[in-house]
Amino acid sequence: MNRRVRQKVAKKSKERVELPSNPEIGDAGLCPDSNEDVDWTSLPDDTVIQLFSCLNYRDRASLSSTCKTWRVLGLSSCLWISLDLRAHKCDPGMAVSLASRCVNLQKIRFRGAESADAIIHLQARNLREISGDYCRKITDATLSMIVARHEALETLQLGPDFCEKVSSDAIKAIAFCCPKLKKLRLSGLRDVSADVINALAKHCPNLIDIGFLDCLKVDEVALGNVVSVYFLSVAGTSNMKWGMVSHLWHKLPKLIGLDVSRTDIDPSAVSRLLSLSPSLKVLCAMNCPVLEEDNTFSVNKYKGKLLLALFNDIFKGLASLFADTTKMGKNVLLEWRNLKTKNKNVDEIMNWLEWILSHTLLRTAESNPQGLDVFWLKLGAPILLSLMQSSQEEVQERAATGLATFVVIDDENASIDCGRAEAVMRDGGIRLLLNLAKSWREGLQSEAAKAIANLSVNANVAKAVAEEGGIEILAGLARSMNRLVAEEAAGGLWNLSVGEEHKGAIAEAGGVKALVDLIFKWSSGSDGVLERAAGALANLAADDKCSMEVALAGGVHALVMLARNCKFEGVQEQAARALANLAAHGDSNSNNAAVGQEAGALEALVQLTRSLHEGVRQEAAGALWNLSFDDRNREAIAAAGGVEALVALAQSCANASPGLQERAAGALWGLSVSEANSIAIGQEGGVAPLIALARSEAEDVHETAAGALWNLAFNLGNALRIVEEGGVPALVDLCSSSVSKMARFMAALALAYMFDGRMDEFALIGTSTENISKSVNFDGARRMALKHIEAFVLTFTDPQAFATAAASSAPAALAQVTERARIQEAGHLRCSGAEIGRFVAMLRNPSSILKACAAFALLQFTIPGGRHALHHASLMQSAGAARVLRAAAAAATAPLEAKIFARIVLRNLEFHHIESSI
Repeated sequence: MNRRVRQKVAKKSKERVELPSNPEIGDAGLCPDSNEDVDWTSLPDDTVIQLFSCLNYRDRASLSSTCKTWRVLGLSSCLWISLDLRAHKCDPGMAVSLASRCVNLQKIRFRGAESADAIIHLQARNLREISGDYCRKITDATLSMIVARHEALETLQLGPDFCEKVSSDAIKAIAFCCPKLKKLRLSGLRDVSADVINALAKHCPNLIDIGFLDCLKVDEVALGNVVSVYFLSVAGTSNMKWGMVSHLWHKLPKLIGLDVSRTDIDPSAVSRLLSLSPSLKVLCAMNCPVLEEDNTFSVNKYKGKLLLALFNDIFKGLASLFADTTKMGKNVLLEWRNLKTKNKNVDEIMNWLEWILSHTLLRTAESNPQGLDVFWLKLGAPILLSLMQSSQEEVQERAATGLATFVVIDDENASIDCGRAEAVMRDGGIRLLLNLAKSWREGLQSEAAKAIANLSVNANVAKAVAEEGGIEILAGLARSMNRLVAEEAAGGLWNLSVGEEHKGAIAEAGGVKALVDLIFKWSSGSDGVLERAAGALANLAADDKCSMEVALAGGVHALVMLARNCKFEGVQEQAARALANLAAHGDSNSNNAAVGQEAGALEALVQLTRSLHEGVRQEAAGALWNLSFDDRNREAIAAAGGVEALVALAQSCANASPGLQERAAGALWGLSVSEANSIAIGQEGGVAPLIALARSEAEDVHETAAGALWNLAFNLGNALRIVEEGGVPALVDLCSSSVSKMARFMAALALAYMFDGRMDEFALIGTSTENISKSVNFDGARRMALKHIEAFVLTFTDPQAFATAAASSAPAALAQVTERARIQEAGHLRCSGAEIGRFVAMLRNPSSILKACAAFALLQFTIPGGRHALHHASLMQSAGAARVLRAAAAAATAPLEAKIFARIVLRNLEFHHIESSI
């Protein structure tokens, strides 16, 4: 006897390709009438170049190879002024192949140490701007080589992650090799010495923008010597001597903007800088605890100076930089961008502030300090939304990442702050993010998709995303050749698929096939995209219709491949969960059998039950539980070592989560339907751990363990083992005190199996099948068991209803008894012919208690409307049970409960006989 595992989430029709749109390029000129054939080679050169500009460098180079004309156009210098290497792996070999195109390259963005090494091989002598992230492994040697090859460099930015291996030596090389340097922003340096800063001041006379962010030590005295600086940021830098800073930096003659956010600057240093620096216009001191703790500090007395801090209105402060502030407020950044008359000085300040604010808000969101809820709701979220509309791509990306980060409370458990998420939605953030996701820039696509994914954990936001067309956009991005874009899009589909509301829409948008294709596309070395894709498919597979879509798209093979070959535990867990959900629809589709028949599937799942990761073990056991509903799978699991593995799992999970305990017991319950497996489980030592799990306080755990013990108790050897291992008190306790009717029912049936007389002769021998002699008081155990079986059955009886039923043969009287006795979930249980025969035989048992228990069980199995009621009725008809039931109903010595229940079972058999003959 077994039961289907509950489908829990942690958390496709016609395929359509969604082409990313470019907000800067109209669609009209690029989309001819869909009914006309297009000769792509006859397109105007300008149009082809426009198309090329929307592609990443790999796709651009690939498309250039299609014909001679496009090869020439693909070499156009305007296409190779800027290069983003972050989207795809770029090694020195790739860089060499691109070198001929990069003669006029001016701007490059890269990610990681390998791409940094590749920059040297591009031979782009005219490079003006280099920006890199994921820089933890970049060394002095690499950075020194890069700057030595690019003497025309004007901008160098590395961050926001820390440059842990970059020392003062590399910065000194920057000073010596890049005399035209204007902007230098570096994050996470250990030490920025006086020699280095003085070298920058001496050799880089045009250096106007300096950022030493999140550094351990910066020489503040030397920074006072960089007289060329306009904008200076030391945000997050520790060990600053603020008294010395306030006495030195106010003398910097050109200093316009100073950022000291996330430091321990004090009010007196802020006051001195604002009051003594004649050139300083903006001081950014956000998330500075010492400053914020001083309730007496006021910024009103510093006329013409702007202090940006968490305790004042940042939008109002930004508006003060403009002559006309009447129409500004929260739209100040948008109004500034739309100004027809530009002020160069103000534009420089605002561009710097956008960068500073995006960086500071992201860092603040990452650290998630307490007490900022009001700030995030009133100012933080609106500022990030405004920054997403910046003309600076880096600011847009960082703002989207900030939105993705500030809503998260617990990343491990996918928990977000609903108030913050809904604030983003109310302020129009969903549409803004979706517009970014439709951009042709892959960096924006990735960060926007990440934000949409995190926000969609909230059900209201998920609904808004779906209504705004976000599912189609994410399904399109999931097909991207950019792994990071595809990964974040898969994460969005994973979160949107948690509930039932959006599963169908994801399938209709082609999301199922896109997710399956992702697994094949990134099958090795990409744990993030694989985990998200498998997680989304797991959620979708919980739906019957979507599970068929997953199977039709090749999902069974893809998921089994992950379970067999992938070494990442997160991927293994989601793959096993997906297979479990695919196998959970055995009554409505063929996926259960399909999973079992996939080569290596069962062996892989059995192996995963031995994983060191609890989540992997839990989902693998759950998959085996569901798969055990299929007769062939049940035997194949045993042949693959499933009995030994699952018994070992049950033995080891005494202190594990209830979820793992339930699935371990459930898988053994499923396997024990087979008598051979039941015997093997007993011989392997499975009885003791199941008894331990039956004592669990968790309802799901002890209910499932009771089901497994019920199956095992059918075998005489296992029944004796249960008695010897102390299982009778555990089952008695369940029978009398569990809040689960099913647990009480199955515990009572297990006890009835054990003490229906078949074990008496076996017990007299005094030994079990392993010749283990134990002194067991069978009579005492029998009396205790029968007492509690009787009490259990009586809880489902009403003396008045029984008296009425005894005195009348009216169907209404029996229906009243049936309704009182019915255990709803028992209708999902399926018994074999041998089990039904055992209960029919029990109707002849000398014990009146066992007669009543058998009649009560047969009533549950034959109630019309039960999933397997017709099957059970057929088995009973074949076994001639009607004659035995009539005898039990008429027996003078039988208890009233047995008589009434027997009459109800007879009526149920008549109903099913009539139903089957119609």
